[in-house]
Amino acid sequence: MPKKIQLCGDPSVPRGLHRLVKRHLKWMRMVNFSPRTIRARFSQLNAFLNWCTDHHFVKPGQVTKRFLEMYQRHVSTVRSEATGNRLCSGAQLGRLVAVRVFFKWMARKRVIRYSPAADMDLPRMEKRLPKIVLSHNQVERVLALPDVSTPLGLRDRAMLEAFYSTGLRRSELIAIKLDELYPERGLLIVNQGKGKKDRVVPIGRRALGWINRYLDEGRPVLAGRKRREQVFLARNGEPLTPTGVSILVREYLDQAGIHVRGACHMFRHSMATAMLENGADIRYIQEMLGHADLKTTQIYTHVNPHKLKEIHALTHPADAAA
Repeated sequence: MPKKIQLCGDPSVPRGLHRLVKRHLKWMRMVNFSPRTIRARFSQLNAFLNWCTDHHFVKPGQVTKRFLEMYQRHVSTVRSEATGNRLCSGAQLGRLVAVRVFFKWMARKRVIRYSPAADMDLPRMEKRLPKIVLSHNQVERVLALPDVSTPLGLRDRAMLEAFYSTGLRRSELIAIKLDELYPERGLLIVNQGKGKKDRVVPIGRRALGWINRYLDEGRPVLAGRKRREQVFLARNGEPLTPTGVSILVREYLDQAGIHVRGACHMFRHSMATAMLENGADIRYIQEMLGHADLKTTQIYTHVNPHKLKEIHALTHPADAAA
C-alpha cells in the first residue's frame, strides 16, 4: 500500500468505508495478490472513497445500487490528470471491478447482508490492435544503433536482443537474475511474472551471444564492487527501473525514425507477429508471452495488413482472373 498517499474518508468511523478498505487491502496482501495489483486497487478504491466522502457516505450500508449507478456515470466522465482525456475503457473497468470486488468481500465477511454491486453492469473492453508492428528490417536497424564499444552500449544491445528474442515484458526483463539464465540450454526462467506465474522461455543464440559478451565485458564495469543479482544494471551498478528502460528504448526507436508509444512492448508485438507469420503454433506463442487466455494471443493473427493483402491478391478469384 502506498505510504505517501493517504486513503480518503474518516478513519475514526467504526466499521466505516475507510477502515474497511484498509482491511480489504490487508486481506489482499494476506492471500498473496501481487504488489502491482494491490497498488492499483489502492488507487481505484481511493477514488471511490473520495466520491463517497463528497456525498457524505461513510458507512457501507449507506451505499445503494442507485448510488453505485451514479458512481458509474461519474467514472465515465472522469478525465485523466496526465492527458486531459476521458479514462479509457480499461481504466473505467478497473475502478468498477475494484468496487464490485470490495463489496463482494464485505458481503462474504458479513459486514453487509448483500452486495449492492452484484448486478453492476460493467463497460465492455475495447479490442484494439497494436498500432504499429515493426518489420524485421526495422528491428535490425534499431538493434544496430547501440555503441557496443562501451559497457552501456553492450548492455543496451544485449537488452534489445533479449526483448526481440523472448518477447518479455519490460518488468520481466529487468528482473532477470544471473541464476535464471541457462545459456547452454538456450532458456531463461521468468520468476513470478504477470499473475505471479513462473514460466520457461527460449532465447535465441544471437541474443545469448550478446548477453554473454555483455556479462564478460560490460557488466563487471557497471557493477564495480556492488553485488547485484540482476543481469541488466544501470550506470551506477543498481538494477534498472521500468521508466529508465522505457526512455532508453524509446530513444533508440526515435534515432531509427520510429516514433511510437509503448516502446518496449513494440518488440513483444513484433516477435509474436513474426513467429506466427513464419509458421509457429499460436499456443507456443501463448506460452512464451505468458498469456493466461488464448484470446489475448490471437490479436497477433490480425495485426499485419500487408500479409493479409498478399494472401487476398493470391487467392481472391477476381484478382486471379484479372
